[in-house]
Amino acid sequence: MSIRTYTESDVPRALRVQVDALHEEAWPGMGGSGGHDPALHPVTMLLVSAQGEVLAALDILTKDIEHGAPGAPPERYRAAGLSAVVTAPAHRGMGNGRRLVAAARDAIAQNGADLGIFTCDRPTRGFYERAGWRVLEGAVLVGGTPQDPFPSDRPGFDKVTMADFFTERARRAEPAFRGSRIRLHPGGIDRLW
Repeated sequence: MSIRTYTESDVPRALRVQVDALHEEAWPGMGGSGGHDPALHPVTMLLVSAQGEVLAALDILTKDIEHGAPGAPPERYRAAGLSAVVTAPAHRGMGNGRRLVAAARDAIAQNGADLGIFTCDRPTRGFYERAGWRVLEGAVLVGGTPQDPFPSDRPGFDKVTMADFFTERARRAEPAFRGSRIRLHPGGIDRLW
């Protein structure tokens, strides 16, 4: 097995077809390639068998955000998050997804992000914790755009915010992120990563 990383637009066709099929199975009607906003610098990470089968896939999206403690001026941080995390059904429960998610966490840290932050469904919280992420208690990500916000605490959602702080400056600011509304605003395509 190997972990392969590509810009989203450079995923080889044979692998992209497999990833699209996994996405379509996980999220019927929402699968397909090239779905992320290029402004978010989408990177695709794949766990691929020696035979060329995609065992697990995910995307990393990156952008600058501004956030600060109440009453303090906001600071700019480079943030990255996980999107479209999926493991092939025949390969679930074997640690494949966890291995890829942990590798993505390391890649985000090594590529200069101040923090990694994303939401997940509450039942998958433990999966992400086992891969090295931590729950950011009380935090709500506000996606969409400032004119059309899409918060992770909207009715019908059961999301939890996962995060990790990689730079010293971000680690010092971590308390300001807990229990807060974080303006992610990734746009209208990737309403919430």
